[in-house]
Amino acid sequence: MSTEIKCPKCGTIFTVDESEYATLLEQVRTKEFDASVKKETDRIMRDMKKDAELSAMKAAAENANIVAQKDTYIAELKAKLEHESENLTYKIEKAISEKEKEIYELKTNIQTNKDSYSEEKRLLVAQYQNELNIKDETIALLKDYRVKLSTKMVGEDLEQHCENKFNEMRMVAFPRAEFGKDNDAKTGSKGDYIYRETSEDGTEILSIMFEMKNEMETTATKHKNEHFFAELDKDRREKKCEYAILVSMLEQDSELYNTGIVDVSYKYDKMYVIRPQFFIQIISILRNAALNSLKYKQEAEMVKRQNIDVTNFESELNEFKDKFGKNYKDASDRFSNAIDEIDATIQHLMKVKDNLLKSEKHLTAAERKLDTLTIKKLTSGNATMKAMFAELESKSNPVEALNGNVEENKEDNESKSKKPLPSWLTKKEENGTSMQSSNSADDVKTANADTDGNSESNSNSESEPKKS
Repeated sequence: MSTEIKCPKCGTIFTVDESEYATLLEQVRTKEFDASVKKETDRIMRDMKKDAELSAMKAAAENANIVAQKDTYIAELKAKLEHESENLTYKIEKAISEKEKEIYELKTNIQTNKDSYSEEKRLLVAQYQNELNIKDETIALLKDYRVKLSTKMVGEDLEQHCENKFNEMRMVAFPRAEFGKDNDAKTGSKGDYIYRETSEDGTEILSIMFEMKNEMETTATKHKNEHFFAELDKDRREKKCEYAILVSMLEQDSELYNTGIVDVSYKYDKMYVIRPQFFIQIISILRNAALNSLKYKQEAEMVKRQNIDVTNFESELNEFKDKFGKNYKDASDRFSNAIDEIDATIQHLMKVKDNLLKSEKHLTAAERKLDTLTIKKLTSGNATMKAMFAELESKSNPVEALNGNVEENKEDNESKSKKPLPSWLTKKEENGTSMQSSNSADDVKTANADTDGNSESNSNSESEPKKS
């Protein structure tokens, strides 16, 4: 595609293609842009130079004003400083004079008070010295009293002290509590006192095993508190107490036990060592903790009772199962024995039946033998019998009579062989069938009795074929 261009000078119109037009256009734009940029740059530089000159003039004027103001301010400060310095010097001199006056007055008062304090010190020293003398006399009396006391009396003195302290607070702080000596020595040892307290519904709130230990100062062998821990823990467990407390005057120089309440649960569970003055406090602390957990104890006691009921039910159920199983086993054993005896009886009756069938076979064989029996066979090889039959035949011809007798005997034998089974044998077979369906012990006895009868009849049936 071509483009027509008109020359601005001569007015000639000529045609160029797109590529030539783009090249001409780019050349024109580049020259115009460079000229415009140079022109704008010159203008900006002129403006910046003017602005810099104006700024310098303004800054110079402002600096001159500031310097003038600073000079004025410095002059004012110097005047003020000189005035303040004069006032400060006057005040310092005045304060020094006043302090010197106060120091003089204080020195005078100190000297006066020193004399009075010396007199008071002398009086206080005399007073305290008298009190120390009284204390020493009291200590000496107590030591003498301790020496005169026996070991048992020393221990009982501490027990009596604790009991009196508890009785003083019993109705105020522990109205439902029981506190008394442990007199149960079935296991070989016992504690000193047992504290128990229960709620209105019978739930135990707190139980404590107390052991009181004391000794004289002149005792040669000094005991330690830990020597009594094992026995106290044993007594606590045997008497089913929750806590164990050792009220001790031993190891009086120990900083650990002199703190008052010492927890020794790291050695023995729920055990404390206290000094006598903390006797009521330890009970109150444990009691308050137990009252806070009373609700949980009651719930635990209820669950425990429920578990006991379930355990009793399970034990009764197991006992019933055992008895039922025993009875079932006995009945099963008797039933098995009865079945075995019935099987034995049936086997015996089958043997009797087999013997009877064998007897029938023997009778049949005897019948066959009887059928084949003739005079000729009887007299075969017997010259004497032949001679006798010949003589009889010659006299009266008795052969027919003899044959008649033989036929009668044959008929008798046939009637005997076809005779039905005896009634006792028929009854026994019926009893054997009924015994197969019976499970009672009476049927077993009957079967045994029938077995005895069958054995007798079997011997009779065996003897009858022999006779026939």
